[in-house]
Amino acid sequence: MKSNLKNFFLLTASTLIMAIGIYFFKFANNFTFGGITGMAVLVAKFIPISASDFSFIANILLLIIGWIILGKSFAAKTAYSTILLSVALSVLERIYPMSHPLTNEPLLELVFAILLPALGSAILFNIGASSGGTDVIAMILKKYTSVDIGKGLMISDIIFTLSGFLIFDVKTGLYSLLGLILRSALIDNFIESLNRSKYFHIVCSDPKPICLFIERELIRDATIVEAKGAFTGNNKFIILTVLSPGQAIKLRSFIKENAPGAFLLISNTSEILGKGFHSV
Repeated sequence: MKSNLKNFFLLTASTLIMAIGIYFFKFANNFTFGGITGMAVLVAKFIPISASDFSFIANILLLIIGWIILGKSFAAKTAYSTILLSVALSVLERIYPMSHPLTNEPLLELVFAILLPALGSAILFNIGASSGGTDVIAMILKKYTSVDIGKGLMISDIIFTLSGFLIFDVKTGLYSLLGLILRSALIDNFIESLNRSKYFHIVCSDPKPICLFIERELIRDATIVEAKGAFTGNNKFIILTVLSPGQAIKLRSFIKENAPGAFLLISNTSEILGKGFHSV
């Protein structure tokens, strides 16, 4: 139940973040990066349908494809996010209609049009969901190829982005192309940041107090490997463990006070598969 509530909160919060970024900063400036919402900007220019309503119809079609290929769990989460995003955009369109951008600074608005949806998308991808649209295509590419999600989004969105040069003007097209490149890079970086952990190699003579601290205080596990010093020939032990950044600080402080002779190698890692982390 706790996990379900957490996922529900993350789905809702990330989708609303995306809606704010798309409606206030993307639609108003005719930025065409971002898959279905980018296509919606183009379609709304020629067909008497709002960008929000077109996004809803297209997302439903891609959601069906995602359900077939990526499974029910992904489809259920994505369906909720897709519907919420479409409803949020429609509500914003009716309670705060916009006929022009919020400011006269397109570069500033581009930054928010990139950052907010990229952050929302990264949170969704990280919990096995998406906001629909070409995000579904990126997830399919991720499943069957070695392409990262950010690169998958760039591949699926490039056509709509380049169309901005023809339908609007060069300035809008260049902003959109810049937005696509930055958004694709940011999503991968956000996902890595959300999953970032600290990988410890601890070389010491007595592993017991350190392992007890890891197990009892940090509620984590560790692996002990027997080793031998190359220079001294003394018997040593190597403790291997993976912790969150907050837990890593606590362990470093404990070792500094209780095992100052230990040798630590600490590295960042963002893809941990196994019990206590992401499922294999």
